Amino acid sequence: MQKTTKAIGSKELYQQDLVAWCSDTVAKLKASNFSEIDIDSLIEEIEGLAGHDRRELESCLEILLNHLLKRMYVDSPNNYRGWERTIREQCRQLQKLLKQSPSLRNSWMETFSELWVNALADAREDYPDTEFPDEWQFSRESDLLLSEKLW
Repeated sequence: MQKTTKAIGSKELYQQDLVAWCSDTVAKLKASNFSEIDIDSLIEEIEGLAGHDRRELESCLEILLNHLLKRMYVDSPNNYRGWERTIREQCRQLQKLLKQSPSLRNSWMETFSELWVNALADAREDYPDTEFPDEWQFSRESDLLLSEKLW
């Protein structure tokens, strides 16, 4: 991998082939070749990782809230099983994310209200004849929400 980087240059490699750049950067880190590392790109990638996890948390939580709303308030027994399956899957994904990165609990609390509003708007649009509550009526704490059966 060293030959590729020297021929292309670390910045160019980063722009052309992210996987090759990652492999090259890992090799340089392991070899303690810190002076050869493209620090700006490394910082960009590390910041991107944190952003990715926050976006994943937000996406899973919004899906969870939307399906909880449907399961709790929409009278459609034929759909309950599918909604419950989605609820379980989102809970598992969120539990994994929070176990891997406990600091995401801060993002959970910071974004809960916005995600609730989005999930509620989607549920109301999909089921205009169903009456949904204006406010989330249960705990917003991640551990409780991910472990309780609300219906």
